[in-house]
Amino acid sequence: MRRQEPPNVTLGPMAPHIPADLYRQAEGQPFVIVQTTAAPRRPARAYVMPIAVGLAGAFGVMGTVAAALALFEFAARTAALIGSAAGPVGVGLSIKLFHPKTKK
Repeated sequence: MRRQEPPNVTLGPMAPHIPADLYRQAEGQPFVIVQTTAAPRRPARAYVMPIAVGLAGAFGVMGTVAAALALFEFAARTAALIGSAAGPVGVGLSIKLFHPKTKK
């Protein structure tokens, strides 16, 4: 039996290449070629979008908390200012109202 060289044909995506030694080994016998490929990788865009949305949400929550704390601090300072101003004003008004100007 004369040795044949492997045919130089591409059979499409199923068997793009058969090594020559395997072709000679399987000469005259049926054989199956199993082509394994790695799982397709996800593009970087598939990871970037959820991270960007998560970071935007985190910054939004931090901004809301910061605004609430600033509003609370402003309200506390305003109440303290009003309370400290009301003390002397209240004393002055009570002296004027409850002590008559004329002595009897």
